[in-house]
Amino acid sequence: MQTFTTSQKIKHLLSFPVIVAALGYFVDIYDLLLFGIVRVPSLKDLNLDADVAGTLIINYQMTGLLLGGILWGILGDKKGRLSVLFGSILVYSLANIACGFLPQMNFADKTAIYAALRFLAGIGLAGELGAGITLVSESLPKELRAIGTSIVAGFGLLGAVIAQLTVELAGDWTYAYFIGGGLGLLLLLLRVGVLESGLYKEIAHSEVSKGNFLSFFTNWERFVKYLKCIAIGLPTWFCVGILAMMGNQFAPVFGIEIEPGKAIMWAYVGISIGDFASGFISHALHSRKKAIFYMMLFTIVGVLLMLFGGTTSENSYYFFCAWLGLGTGYWAMFVTVAAEQFGTNIRSTATTTVPNMVRGLVPVMLLGFDFFKPTYGVIAAAMIVGVIVFALGIYSTLTVSETHGRDLDFTE
Repeated sequence: MQTFTTSQKIKHLLSFPVIVAALGYFVDIYDLLLFGIVRVPSLKDLNLDADVAGTLIINYQMTGLLLGGILWGILGDKKGRLSVLFGSILVYSLANIACGFLPQMNFADKTAIYAALRFLAGIGLAGELGAGITLVSESLPKELRAIGTSIVAGFGLLGAVIAQLTVELAGDWTYAYFIGGGLGLLLLLLRVGVLESGLYKEIAHSEVSKGNFLSFFTNWERFVKYLKCIAIGLPTWFCVGILAMMGNQFAPVFGIEIEPGKAIMWAYVGISIGDFASGFISHALHSRKKAIFYMMLFTIVGVLLMLFGGTTSENSYYFFCAWLGLGTGYWAMFVTVAAEQFGTNIRSTATTTVPNMVRGLVPVMLLGFDFFKPTYGVIAAAMIVGVIVFALGIYSTLTVSETHGRDLDFTE
């Protein structure tokens, strides 16, 4: 393994691709969670039902993420990593700015318009993380890859905190959309100076098949590896999508009142810290698998304490949301594992689709949660879904190939 001086490490870890990818993911997370934060005030202002219309709109956004993940992943392998970084941010920035003009739009069915704009935003948002992690993974020395990608995600996830604070300070949900779209367009100018991945350039004009999404399903070993990469990420969105976002459903059981927006914010404070830490933990252990596995165990302890006796006040609920966020802060590590599992010719496709498949499975988790609730109650319903999700995540983590220090200069 190559060794680096402190100044060399800083030079690599604060290189332009890392900084721009981190800023890009920051704006991505800001815009991804913005609707969840402004859902109630924005729909009330538009005279729409916050629950019925809100569920429809968030489902459209998640569907956009699923389809966008496939679209941008394929483009990233066929046309280059930079094509995704430019295209995706332009799509979601314009969609967010349009959302800010919704009160001035004279359409009879504003639910459909809002849903269509969030669908377009979802398509755009799907490309950001995968393209950024792929570019950074291929640009940094393998010895510093884990730390570099954790910096990208750790800083980027602070976008959730800023989104919540922006909504509180701005006082008008439309301003939050304008700010998100404006930040994206500013970032677009920064990206002009980013260079294409050297590994991708080497295969750009070769005859090797690039960006073939169906290749994940035509080879059994590759298919199983792809499914395991997805399963590793499931606990992260179980904690965010059910325990944080649906926190108002758990609060009555504990005899407290909470704000889901604040629960999300504190979860992402923890995730951001966890993502910074996960890269250093992996680096110290010389293992991606051990780092993720230990963080999953830490998360399970937090879930059990939260649901069975530890939540006695509003602040204690937020505390456990931060705990779960800290434990599931292996998000960057899980996406890095996906990048390292597959060859350069389908790496962008894998790295972009895997996290969006996880996001796209949130409605499935919510369906399971809602299915068990009437019979068993919210606590038991959450535990049933949680047991399934963590069992799949732990099994996949322990059985997937170790990729720490793997050379990424290979094709499928």
